[in-house]
Amino acid sequence: MSTSVLFDAPGPRARARHRLLTLLGLLLAAGTLALVLWKFAQQGQLEASMWRSLLLPEVWTEYVLPGIRQTLAAAGASIVAALVFGLVFGMGRLSTIRPVRWVAGTIVEFFRAVPVLLMMYFTFTLYARNNVFGVDFNSFYAVVTGLTLYNGSVIAELVRSGVHQLPKGQSEAGLSIGLSPGQTLRSIELPQALTAMLPALVGQLVVILKDSALGTAITYPELLAQAKNVGTAYGNVIPAYVLAAALFILLNYGLTVVAGRVERRINRRGRAAGGTTTNAMPGAPGGTGAMPSTGLGGDNVQNLDPTSTGR
Repeated sequence: MSTSVLFDAPGPRARARHRLLTLLGLLLAAGTLALVLWKFAQQGQLEASMWRSLLLPEVWTEYVLPGIRQTLAAAGASIVAALVFGLVFGMGRLSTIRPVRWVAGTIVEFFRAVPVLLMMYFTFTLYARNNVFGVDFNSFYAVVTGLTLYNGSVIAELVRSGVHQLPKGQSEAGLSIGLSPGQTLRSIELPQALTAMLPALVGQLVVILKDSALGTAITYPELLAQAKNVGTAYGNVIPAYVLAAALFILLNYGLTVVAGRVERRINRRGRAAGGTTTNAMPGAPGGTGAMPSTGLGGDNVQNLDPTSTGR
């Protein structure tokens, strides 16, 4: 029986109990689905005419495709801005200068605590009252601002925790060869931390894409708002929302697939870069300057010289 530190392989009784609980869960889910479909049928939401209208060309050209385009525009701009925000303030929280660290920490903790929708309401009111970006773009920039501030703060915490999870010898070795703390962070620690935090980062990008639907509260014409318009125009609210949910699932799945490929490519490059060791420290024991594997993201630091780490 295989065991691990945190988990013991279940015995016969535990496996039987797990099978029973799984069966009960499936029966509960099936019963809930049957109840929902029965309620839909009572309200006439399962009639073919309700769903057939979703296949009309004007529904897609006037509502669905513009909604997808607006959703992707807001999510794309927010992802780029949140990554920049997260890297800047994540490194600020790791700074050796105490005032910089305090200011970055205060900003990150504040925006992590404020709900995204509240930030969208506040920035939209601010932009609309002063007509900062124009009537057609105030809601777009309000959505981007809210998503950037919240998710950028979360990414900053991911950066900070990723660097802190690295072995202490990484920073000590960088300092021992004459690198400054900032150079050690940028050249040695941060690249490894980014590789290690990719799974959590992908999850946060999916959150950004999903939370773009909150823009419907400030009249931003994204996918959910356009689904509501379809339901109002054709009298099929439930089918329209089901279509929007299916499209969100496909968009999030596509984002996850792309991010997974990027992660695998980075890991392959890291292994390729770590395939050769060099004598970065000629007097070091063992005849090489290679450091041991960190175990994070399949990436090894083979040479402490920042010009030869492949970063």
